[in-house]
Amino acid sequence: MSSVNDGSSEQSGAFEDRVQAWQDGIESGIRGLGKGSWARIIKMARKPSSLEFKQTCIVCGIGMFVLGFIGYVMLVLMDNVLPSFFEWLIN
Repeated sequence: MSSVNDGSSEQSGAFEDRVQAWQDGIESGIRGLGKGSWARIIKMARKPSSLEFKQTCIVCGIGMFVLGFIGYVMLVLMDNVLPSFFEWLIN
């Protein structure tokens, strides 16, 4: 077997070195995923039961309703009850 050395092997060698360094960086980053304080939290996480999911949805819905109601009350106050007080916002 004879090999032809025309300079392309040097270019491919540099390319292979860059790709290998890139792959080593990715692999070391992935190996480090399971370590650290937040990894404990991820390992303890679990799928909520249907009751927990329903309760979470209800609480979030109540929170959105309360925030929407507060925003609506502020809008009514700004437009109808105290428009002269809020004119400085427009100018």
